[in-house]
Amino acid sequence: MRTFISTLLFAFAILSPAFSSPSPETAHLADLEEDVLGTYTSPSTTVEETLTTAEGDDNSNGSTVFNGMDVPPMKDLSGETFDEETKDGYWFVKHFSPYCHHCIAIAPTWQTLYEFYYTSNPLPSVAKSSKSQSSLNSFTPYYNFHFASLDCIAWGNACNEHNIGAFPTFVLYKNGQEVRRFDERKDMEHLSDFIEETLESIKPGSRPLEGLKLPEPGDASVGAGEPEIPLAKDKDAAAGAAAGQLHKNMATNTAAGVATARETLSATKMSKPTKPTAVPNPAGTSIPLTQESFQKLVTTTQDPWFIKFYAPWCHHCQALAPNWLQMSKELKGQLNIGEVNCDVETRLCKEVRVRGYPTIHFFRGGERVEYDGLRGLGDLVSYAKKALDIGMGVEYVDAATFKEMEETEEVIFVYFYDHATTPEDFAALDRITLSLIGHAKLVKTDSSVLSDRFKIHTWPRLVVSRDGRPTYYNALAPKDMRDYRRVLEWMQTVWLPIVPELTATNSREIMHGRIVVLGILSRERSDEFSLDKREIKNAALEWMDRETHAFQLERQDQRDAKQLRIEEAEDRNDQRALRQAKTIVIDISEEDRKQVGFAWVDGVFWERWIRTTYGIQVKDGERVIINDEDVSTFTNFIPVSIAADTQQNKRYWDTTASGASIVPSRTSILETLSKVVYDPPKISPKYTTGAVQRTFYQAKGASVSHPWLSLGLCAGALIVLAYWGRGRIRRTRGSTNGGFFQLDGKEGLLNGGGMGKVD
Repeated sequence: MRTFISTLLFAFAILSPAFSSPSPETAHLADLEEDVLGTYTSPSTTVEETLTTAEGDDNSNGSTVFNGMDVPPMKDLSGETFDEETKDGYWFVKHFSPYCHHCIAIAPTWQTLYEFYYTSNPLPSVAKSSKSQSSLNSFTPYYNFHFASLDCIAWGNACNEHNIGAFPTFVLYKNGQEVRRFDERKDMEHLSDFIEETLESIKPGSRPLEGLKLPEPGDASVGAGEPEIPLAKDKDAAAGAAAGQLHKNMATNTAAGVATARETLSATKMSKPTKPTAVPNPAGTSIPLTQESFQKLVTTTQDPWFIKFYAPWCHHCQALAPNWLQMSKELKGQLNIGEVNCDVETRLCKEVRVRGYPTIHFFRGGERVEYDGLRGLGDLVSYAKKALDIGMGVEYVDAATFKEMEETEEVIFVYFYDHATTPEDFAALDRITLSLIGHAKLVKTDSSVLSDRFKIHTWPRLVVSRDGRPTYYNALAPKDMRDYRRVLEWMQTVWLPIVPELTATNSREIMHGRIVVLGILSRERSDEFSLDKREIKNAALEWMDRETHAFQLERQDQRDAKQLRIEEAEDRNDQRALRQAKTIVIDISEEDRKQVGFAWVDGVFWERWIRTTYGIQVKDGERVIINDEDVSTFTNFIPVSIAADTQQNKRYWDTTASGASIVPSRTSILETLSKVVYDPPKISPKYTTGAVQRTFYQAKGASVSHPWLSLGLCAGALIVLAYWGRGRIRRTRGSTNGGFFQLDGKEGLLNGGGMGKVD
């Protein structure tokens, strides 16, 4: 079928010049070629011949020269390797036929546009030291934006796969996937508008507000400066006519005509073009989105969107609807709010990987992050505002601003950079911001005062400040700072405050896989509340210092042991032992140790849960428990998948070694904690589950830890059960006479069941 369609396209491309007259647009482009190049391209001339005529005495290897810089030939894509070649970055591809007169007419414009952008400087403030385009600050590496062409006659199947039905067709691809098609007038100006819009979405704020001074098709250079004709001329008939007259008079070097056209343009009072400044969510409502509108409004722009994916029959979605509508009203003029009906837009929901209803995502351009918090109005509005702040980009701070920020923020990630930091480093930093929404603040700085305070000697460097206490991300090489996945994994381990508040949304993150010192406090007693929080935080800081010191001693012991082996091998002149000693790797990490966390919970708000789980009455005063369970019992407020991950450790301690209750005191906490972390603990624990449930969890944990041993035990148990059942069946079958006893040679006490007498 595809071969048949390719044949039809080939025949149409050959016969279309003979049976169709050129459109006014094509005629205009043909005149333009005659004016600029001094030659007229006939309909039978191929694209390659046109380019040869336009290039003249260019380099024999196909390269050209624009603004005094060498430009390599534009990439000609192969249909067989199309996906492989376009899998990285943005690709603006012209799909054409070498026999199509529209393609022939647009060829000089397309080539000149490519040369113009290839040699352009995306950072005007940075002077170019050479004419080489290998610099990371040159156009192609800076935007990762490429121009290319695909011959649909040579590669008909590839064009059919991308639904190319006319020539020429211009398509923008991102990482091998189609993003958008250019469907406006095919001239230098409109193509440039399309490219400028795309570049601005890639690097917001990097394109000039006043627009660009574009070359004419076939030009070998263009001067710097603003465009002589505002781009808005195409939206006004009088201005468009005047611009056409100006272009015609310039081509014929008629000075009088140029002056007349300029006077006409001035009379139209055209204003300088400005970038769109549309107000988000102007109506204060949630906009229903379709596949087409979603791509146009969300994925191909940098506008932030907060979108829910729902099904009309879903009860949870119905319960969310009033809060979602009220949130959209409160965020009027601040953030775009949208919704997608997954019963109608099934393909879109499948692409977003919606697995349950409702699913809520925050989008910015092609990136997104899922919202998994509570669905109350206050929770939604708070998250949306935090997302909006982070969506504006990484904030720059100086020493004074950072000091003010420390008074309100418990956790701040600081990115230190200098003049040598590359755009790739900043691009990797931008990719992290969405994942930090609702967790921590991310800022950047080049302040020497802050560098001295945090003892920064290499750049770029990432530090997290928690209550003024720094923790450093250990990057062995600059490329490690660009590995945003690895950076994000580290951030997730340190983005909680030193003593966070335990809530339904962060319970798993706080309690999972660690021992947690949990303070049960009451906001109603404000003086005691502040004092107790301070005591718990001091205990946490002291414990962290102890653990850091113990880790350093353990690592130093391993280093001393390695050095001792090396010295012994050298004394014996044992080269083999020396090589083995030198290959010993000091592989020790703080993550390998049992982690201890600290948190507090509002005893009044969670009074029922605390009483039923730990048997503690909040009214009796502030208490502290040391909890050791992977997931807290907030199972009514967290997803079922999370609750299903609970492990066998469901124990806690609420008394010290002397039997007294643990109170929010640094001494009481640290003395008890030092005895709890041992394996086995020196203080007997209590359990939040019954004996039967603990047995089940222990069996489950054993099966996970030793699967083959568990399988063998199960198989053995089944074999024993089978033999026991078999023996039971045999004994049952062996009994006769309805169960009467029989004696050897005798009739038995009952005479075999007879009625006669026994002699």
